[in-house]
Amino acid sequence: MELRHLRYFVAVAEEEHVTRAAERLNIQQPPLSQQIRALETELGVPLFRRKARGIALTEAGRLFLEDVRAILAQVDHAVAAVKRAARGEQGRLAVGFTSSAPFHPFLPAVLRRFRDAFPGVALAMEESGTAELVEALRSERIDVAFVRSPIAEGAGLDVLPLLEEEMLAALPAGHRLAAGKRAAAALPLAALASEPFILYRRSAGAGLYDAIIAACHGAGFNPQLVQEAPRILSTLNLVAAGLGVSIVPASLGRLALAGVAYRRLRTRPPLVAPLHLAMRRREGSAVVRRFVELVGRAAAAPRAVSAGSAAPGSPA
Repeated sequence: MELRHLRYFVAVAEEEHVTRAAERLNIQQPPLSQQIRALETELGVPLFRRKARGIALTEAGRLFLEDVRAILAQVDHAVAAVKRAARGEQGRLAVGFTSSAPFHPFLPAVLRRFRDAFPGVALAMEESGTAELVEALRSERIDVAFVRSPIAEGAGLDVLPLLEEEMLAALPAGHRLAAGKRAAAALPLAALASEPFILYRRSAGAGLYDAIIAACHGAGFNPQLVQEAPRILSTLNLVAAGLGVSIVPASLGRLALAGVAYRRLRTRPPLVAPLHLAMRRREGSAVVRRFVELVGRAAAAPRAVSAGSAAPGSPA
């Protein structure tokens, strides 16, 4: 028994006439009659009663018709689902991101745009450090990852640069450098030389950590590290507690966290936080390709790079 036999049966049952069913199926009437008789022989029961004009279903035929219609509908559904998956319109996408990435409006915007464009794709999100995300990509636990740190070329991954945003000094509210008429001006990084520093743990975010240390060295001092926080939000909480200062991507200034004030920095070269999209090289998934294309187009839009900048201390 083949699917075509079931489709033949449904056509004959609905037309109640073999000749009309043959015309509908665009085949000859004798072969169709032979196929119906062969189907009845295989099942061991008559499916039709022959009448003077046309045919009618037997009781067994009516029951068989209900199940056959359900089978064919499921087959059609499966075929359509496979085609949607091949076009990247259905499936599952696992997205990784570092802890600072979702605070830039670019990330939630592209996720929302992808969800609206491809509602048949289920999104799964995972937050972790860059090293863990790279391993998750290589082991295929996730499909793409938004990262801040550079990725070694030997990792077998491709990296799409998306944007850069300025970095801000995060100071305890009431700090001498956070108040006064000059608070709106850019702060020379060297002004923080005597301050205790709280940084995001290097093992979780080597890119930002190393860039900050290098910028401090370029400004002529070694930062006094008093604490390394496991998450970038933990860094700001410690700043709010008055334990030190930190340097964070400008998009975190949108949080307007109580007890934290922000100031723009003056560094040469400018201290920026990049955002990249990492994916497996020669990725075969159509869903992943759709996502990468959408993200790439969004990053090329004029507002993509500047969207994360907010006035220091403002909720934006």
